Amino acid sequence: MVQRGFERKFDGKGWKLEKQWRDFDDMSNNLKIAAIAGEDANFMHHNGFDFKSIQKAYMKNKAGKPIRGGSTISQQTAKNVFLWPGRSYIRKGFEAYFTALIEIFWSKKRILEVYLNVIEMGDGIYGADAATLEYYQKPAEKLTKRQAALLIAVLPNPLKWSPAKPTRYINYKVSLIRRNMKILRNIKF
Repeated sequence: MVQRGFERKFDGKGWKLEKQWRDFDDMSNNLKIAAIAGEDANFMHHNGFDFKSIQKAYMKNKAGKPIRGGSTISQQTAKNVFLWPGRSYIRKGFEAYFTALIEIFWSKKRILEVYLNVIEMGDGIYGADAATLEYYQKPAEKLTKRQAALLIAVLPNPLKWSPAKPTRYINYKVSLIRRNMKILRNIKF
């Protein structure tokens, strides 16, 4: 967050760090399910690593297709809370270490709560509550299914895409997330 703040300053923009913590029980179930549906469908069943997704991402990247990540919500949480941005084998090693630790010491509910509170959701916007206030002028517990899916659909690149101005591609991703949300609607936290 601090690094992004300095990047904004170097780009001639003002300092911006919008963040508000929202307890898990005060977030919309639509948002929780959309996050799992869009980011890590096997979240409730793996131990922090989804080796099939990692292998798929590796094969697509190796084939020269657009870079795709295979990180789970647990891995992204470890990276966002404990590590620096960027890609390197050293950072990936630390990410694996912290992922294993949070899977041991935190519940899935806690991992998802932290993830939804620290994830970058726009330029200087961190966490679900700050994002819902920015884009929809309402708190995170009041999101509709579509609004939740839109927030999650832009996560691969929230500096390029915005839920307020979805592109055709983002709307396509929203439809996929919404379909997966129907499949996952009975998740118990």
